[in-house]
Amino acid sequence: MTSALNSHDGVEAAAVVNGPESTTPRLETVDPRPIIGRLPKYAAGKPPAPVPGLESFKLASNENPLPPIPAVLEAIAAQTAVNRYPDPVATALRNRLAQFLDVPAEDIVTGGGSLGALNQVLAAFAGQQDDGTQDEVVYAWRSFEAYPISVGLAGARSVQVPVAADGRHDLDAMAAAVTDRTRVVLLCTPNNPTGPALRREETERFIESVPRSVVVVIDEAYQEFVRDEAAVDGLAMYRKHPNVVVLRTFSKAHGLAGLRVGYSISHPEITQHLRVAAVPFAVSSVAERAAIASLDHFDAVVERVQSLVDERDRVVAGLRELGWSVPDAQGNFVWLELGEATPEFAALAASQALSVRAFGTEGVRVSIGEVEANTRFLDLCRTFTKAPAAS
Repeated sequence: MTSALNSHDGVEAAAVVNGPESTTPRLETVDPRPIIGRLPKYAAGKPPAPVPGLESFKLASNENPLPPIPAVLEAIAAQTAVNRYPDPVATALRNRLAQFLDVPAEDIVTGGGSLGALNQVLAAFAGQQDDGTQDEVVYAWRSFEAYPISVGLAGARSVQVPVAADGRHDLDAMAAAVTDRTRVVLLCTPNNPTGPALRREETERFIESVPRSVVVVIDEAYQEFVRDEAAVDGLAMYRKHPNVVVLRTFSKAHGLAGLRVGYSISHPEITQHLRVAAVPFAVSSVAERAAIASLDHFDAVVERVQSLVDERDRVVAGLRELGWSVPDAQGNFVWLELGEATPEFAALAASQALSVRAFGTEGVRVSIGEVEANTRFLDLCRTFTKAPAAS
């Protein structure tokens, strides 16, 4: 063994013999791009800690607590050719979506969830120009936690416009924030984490107020849960305005969060650039077949979504009966603006085997989960003495 080691020369032999104390040259540091140190870190919802005597429930990630419908599980189990690359442009899924949504297949670009589709929009339209100037991306705040990360990684500058007191987008303030350097505006409806959906008329006025050279992204990840009759329909806006991009996903209503399949819908003037920016093979063949099966049995999906909407409405009504102030909830979650009491409430929930999503000292987002979980959450709120008071 010794002679074999000695047959190697210099530093390599020393590295083998001496291990961690070797004289192998090491880099002092490997520095990332400066923007990396300035970006917030995405904090995914954590599973609940076990509590003796209680079943644990995760209400922290806006996941669908129900499994995919049986036809989807069968479609997933039937996929065996995972040794082959998927269709890079998900042709079968785009064709099925075109039929389902009554839009041209050429107007659909798939991505790894709606976030993957959004990253393709930003990569194509917002970043750093050749002269070093940064494009600007305007969006409401607080909104989807990944927005500032995605915008920063694209090389663009975030322009965050505070939401109104009721958790809604302040569209007038957002319009005023648009400058000649604005390339993209993000509209999250329903807004995650606060809950309200944008209204049709206010959204149309906003789109008409910004230059047509600005890409307006309508992020509808929770579209299937919306029951506000006045809510905007992203597809209607896309049909009327060539600078609109609609984002949708199979993660929420369809219960396919783990398969990462989403898409954007926009006109060819935009999709031609999105295809250049698209991540190759972003949607796996398993995810594609599962999504198609879910569309083929959409009536069953609708039944499951309605059961969650009913639970959402029960939770909101229960909170308001307790005197809690809760913004209009149009997604699969509720928002509690608890301020400084946020960590205390999250800890109390954890003691009851419930994980919730706490945002610093701003508030808590609670996903709608199983009936037992929702009931336990309401019971917890009944005993919490620092509730946001109803106005």
